[in-house]
Amino acid sequence: MPRHDGRASHQSRPLRFERGFTKSAPGSVLACYGETQVLCTAMATDGVPPFLQGRGKGWLTAEYSMLPSASGDRKQRDRNGKVDGRSTEIQRLIGRSLRAVVDTAKMTERTIWIDCDVLQADGGTRTAAISGAYVALVDLLKHMERQRVLRAWPLVAQIAAVSVGIVNGEPVVDLDYVEDSKAEVDMNLVMLGDGRYVEIQGCAEARAFDRAQLDRMLALGEGALREIMGAQREALEAAVAG
Repeated sequence: MPRHDGRASHQSRPLRFERGFTKSAPGSVLACYGETQVLCTAMATDGVPPFLQGRGKGWLTAEYSMLPSASGDRKQRDRNGKVDGRSTEIQRLIGRSLRAVVDTAKMTERTIWIDCDVLQADGGTRTAAISGAYVALVDLLKHMERQRVLRAWPLVAQIAAVSVGIVNGEPVVDLDYVEDSKAEVDMNLVMLGDGRYVEIQGCAEARAFDRAQLDRMLALGEGALREIMGAQREALEAAVAG
C-alpha cells in the first residue's frame, strides 16, 4: 500500500548532506531527511572531562536542541542550563553513537563537541542528526589531522541512523511526522558500515509486534541505511562550495 506521500515501504525521503553550511566550525553540515533539517557542527577544544585528565586520551560529546520554530507549535528555549528530558535522551544517543566510531586513544587531550540544532522538524530528527554529525565529524578530523593534533587517524567506521516503524499494520522506513504520530511501532536504528548495530531503540506505541515484523523492519532499515551511507560518502567526496 502506498504511503500518504506516495513512497513505498522501503523508500526513504530525499536525502541531502550539505557540507560547509557555516564558516566557523571545521565540520558543518546541513542534514536533510525530506523536510527535516538539522544543522550538525563539529568543533574541538583543548582539555577533557576530569575523569579523563592525565590519561592522554580525547573525548567526544554531543548536544541537541530544537529551534523554537522547528515545529508547528513554538518550543520554549532551554534556560539556565536546563535541558528537557527528550533533548537529554537524544544528545546522549548522538554522543554514544559517534563515540562508537572514534578511537579516542588516537586523539590528544581534546574534546570534540558535536552540536545538532533542529531547524525544521518533520520526524526523524535524531536519526538525521547522527547521520549528519558523522559527515561533520569527518571534516573536523581532517582539519585536526592538518593541524597535527592527532596521534593517528581515529575514525574506525562509518555510521548512520534511520527510523523504522509499523504504520497501518505495515512496516515502513524513515517515518515523517504524519506517520510517526500514528505509528503502532516506533524504532530507531544506528548501524555501522559493516552492518553491526550500535543501538536499536524501539517500542510498541499502540500494539505489540512479532518477530516477523521485527525482521522486516530491520531489513527495511538496513536497506535505507546503505542508501544513507552512500549519500554520506558522496557528500564527503564532493567539493565544498565557497
